[in-house]
Amino acid sequence: MEEAHSSIEKGLQETDTHLPNVNDAQELPPMDGGMDAWLFLAACFVMEALVWGFAFTYGVFQAYYSEIEEFKNSGNIAVVGTCAMGIMYLDLPLVFAAYRQWPKYQRLGCGVGVLLMCFALGLSSLSTTVPQLIITQGIFYALGGSIAYSPCILLMEDWFDKRKGLAFGVMWAGTGLGGVVLPIVMEQLLNRYGFRTTLRAFAFALFILTAPLVYFVKPRVPVADHLLSPPPPPNLRFLFTRTFALFQICNVVEALGFFLPSLYLPTYAGVIGASSSLQALTVILFNFASVAGCVLMGAIVDRLDATTCLLVSTVGSTVGVFLIWGFSTSLAPLFVFSIVYGLFAGSYTSTWPGIMRDVVRKQPSAESSMVFASLAAGRGVGNIVSGPLSEALVKGLPWQGELGYGYGSGYGTLIVFTGVTGLVGGGSYLAKHFKWL
Repeated sequence: MEEAHSSIEKGLQETDTHLPNVNDAQELPPMDGGMDAWLFLAACFVMEALVWGFAFTYGVFQAYYSEIEEFKNSGNIAVVGTCAMGIMYLDLPLVFAAYRQWPKYQRLGCGVGVLLMCFALGLSSLSTTVPQLIITQGIFYALGGSIAYSPCILLMEDWFDKRKGLAFGVMWAGTGLGGVVLPIVMEQLLNRYGFRTTLRAFAFALFILTAPLVYFVKPRVPVADHLLSPPPPPNLRFLFTRTFALFQICNVVEALGFFLPSLYLPTYAGVIGASSSLQALTVILFNFASVAGCVLMGAIVDRLDATTCLLVSTVGSTVGVFLIWGFSTSLAPLFVFSIVYGLFAGSYTSTWPGIMRDVVRKQPSAESSMVFASLAAGRGVGNIVSGPLSEALVKGLPWQGELGYGYGSGYGTLIVFTGVTGLVGGGSYLAKHFKWL
């Protein structure tokens, strides 16, 4: 990717058949630095913190919904959260393809996505059944979030090249920061005012805070009012390469278990006697550690091989699940687990720039943005499946009283499943060792 900048500039000089028309006399802002680049990254960071931070806060809502009269006897409460996160991953290839076809609408789409998220939360505040929550707080919110968020990803390579891994890591750290602040806010609002007022208040705050950011989510190279011809369809041959397939299989399997701790840690903390505030603290610590993990991994992946970075993430998260969560019967070790899991598992997606680099190196016709979208879609599949799967894993509280420590709490199957899927998620390191990559 070190030649990306020069190839873009060369392409702009040689042809205008498929690329936006640019005024040659206009001096472009620099890549990898400068006020414009950092303002763009700051806008992406805040957008990430609000859009994804709210989705990752759903564990607090799940604990609340499970206790109130309207929803406590209903099934599939966890599906709301997995839909909100999963669909934002799953639909990225379609959203990316649309923005790629009509690039001048990226900023408009970002604004429309913000409005759709706010509208979805407003409708969710009127819900009286779990299916209504799934449609509004789950599906509609996710659609708006992906439409608003996608330009941040697509334009990142326009602003950052040599520091791309770090830039992605900083942006993804926004999820962790949002996940630190929002659970505290949501837990207080839910306990004082109920979910209806809480959702309406956040919808208003979301609009006020994100609408101004749309101005800064803009391309470095201006897009002309029209193109001489539409861009060709994206080349998806990389999907059938062994390199991408192995990375994707590990990515999907890891996603099957990754989201479960953030959903069930508050509930598990309640089982071992934590108050509602301390239940929310498990998610806060997880997200706080994810901030550091994403930034550190983003910086490392610019220098090290992607499989080495994945190994670091895998070993840390797997050890945390089996040896800390599995033996947690009090709050102190559970808080330690939240930090360890956030630091290592929370940084998994920050390895994606390295995966994108490897796939493009093996398949030069591949577009890194579509590689990213495909990885995100795979993560979305794992996320959506994990919702009903997790409900089945804890149904009837298996192993309760039959095993010791956390494994005998009724959530033992969930712990083991999370650990095994996390271990498989680092399988690309072995694939590299056996020269399959």
